[in-house]
Amino acid sequence: MAKSEIKFLEGPQNRWKDFKFALSVLKEFIKGFRALHFAGPCVTIFGSARFTEEHPYYKQAQQLAGEIAKLGFTIMTGGGPGIMEAGNRGAKEVGGKSVGCNIVLPFEQHHNPYLDKWVNIKYFFVRKNLLMKYSYAFVVMPGGFGTLDEYFEALTLIQTKTVSQFPMVIFDKAYHKEIIAHIELMKNEKTISPEDLDLCLFTDSIEEAVQHIKENTIEKFGLKQVKQKRQWWFFEK
Repeated sequence: MAKSEIKFLEGPQNRWKDFKFALSVLKEFIKGFRALHFAGPCVTIFGSARFTEEHPYYKQAQQLAGEIAKLGFTIMTGGGPGIMEAGNRGAKEVGGKSVGCNIVLPFEQHHNPYLDKWVNIKYFFVRKNLLMKYSYAFVVMPGGFGTLDEYFEALTLIQTKTVSQFPMVIFDKAYHKEIIAHIELMKNEKTISPEDLDLCLFTDSIEEAVQHIKENTIEKFGLKQVKQKRQWWFFEK
């Protein structure tokens, strides 16, 4: 987390400092827009940075990303190691496009070598917005606090119809069994509606995940690649 973000979250600052922070946030958004505008329709894969390439979760993410990339999607991740690297690697191995939206941290996070393009972002909330802005589906692999934060924020946006009802795939039912049980509890306690259970697919099958994404993006929205023209006055290359 950037020092300016830590300071901002400590409570009211003087108006000039708050204004400067707002300008800094705007600058980060613009940097992200410029880097990712031509990424193409994306599927974002969330997951832990801590799994190595020998881990089964890494291999599953790598294979799943490759199959999604074959549909014509760009694979987008947080740009770092672990599951993120596996997703970008899977896309590259099948000739697909691979992009990352990397968070600037003093530990753990560095961009992986399987990215066609990436952007470094200082603020978590800006990064999350960018990951969601360009995505037509979300895949949640096993992860920690950050992965769950991204999962539930995306799910809330879909539930409240703030974004279109894009598909969300939660991979590995055994890892997420307590979350499945808690969602069932929320339904029973009527804190969510019964139909909210249909907002995401829990699965262990790569084939089922890919078919779910295909049916609920390409077939549902008529999604297709649109080649956008770069504008020289924006210094776009």
